[in-house]
Amino acid sequence: MNHSKKQILLTNDDGIDSPGLWAAAAALSTIGFVTVVAPREKCSAMGRGFGRHEDHKIEVRKMNINDQEWDVHAVGGTPSETVLHGILEVMPKKPDLVVSGINYGENISTDITYSGTVGAAIEAASLGVPALATSYQVNEGDWNSYAQVDFSVAAHFTRFFAERLLSTKLPPDVHLLNLVIPQSATPSTPWQVTRLAPGRYFNPYINRQGGWDDEGHIHARIIIHDDLPEDCDVEVAIKKKMVSVTPVSLDLTSRVDFKALDSLFRI
Repeated sequence: MNHSKKQILLTNDDGIDSPGLWAAAAALSTIGFVTVVAPREKCSAMGRGFGRHEDHKIEVRKMNINDQEWDVHAVGGTPSETVLHGILEVMPKKPDLVVSGINYGENISTDITYSGTVGAAIEAASLGVPALATSYQVNEGDWNSYAQVDFSVAAHFTRFFAERLLSTKLPPDVHLLNLVIPQSATPSTPWQVTRLAPGRYFNPYINRQGGWDDEGHIHARIIIHDDLPEDCDVEVAIKKKMVSVTPVSLDLTSRVDFKALDSLFRI
């Protein structure tokens, strides 16, 4: 490890073999020393979950990044668990930044609580490390195939905001950033600070052939509402095709008048 450079821990939820991870590693290596610690298998939609049956083995593999051979770490665990292994076991000191991604598919609106990509960033933030979760929009019909996706523009913005996080201190109530890059973006696409869109973005439905004793599968379709706030992530990234940057707080407490709420529950 090069201790003279800023130390970046890179993880994801799409697994160690994801092209999005490789693209992020290549881009981030120009601004710091990157340690890759990622799930051995694809772990999408894990949130901040901890698994009950993972083996937590750490396998060191070789990855070619920027024409150099890297040692990378494949962990038998969830995205959040890989962050813990990376910080507590793999890296000799706490990283300056944790980057999670680049996720294949947009992590957006209140649905970010599903995301293993965001979950890993939350895990890092809970340990006091600035974190960036980054995702790239894909067409709804292409969710299961990312082999041919060009992550270069998403990598450009990942590097841009990672560099800013390394050079500045976030405000007290901002613990991580959720970065969403629309599919049509170019390096010159403008970006905007946003809020999470209210309600769902991925709307669930169940596909079951037969009765309850037959297999059923939960799927989702995208439904974009017309009455969204102008400054929310869905409006900015999906409708306006701009890059969305949402500050996220670990404090899930409602911003409400406590005295007024207290009076509702008292007889």
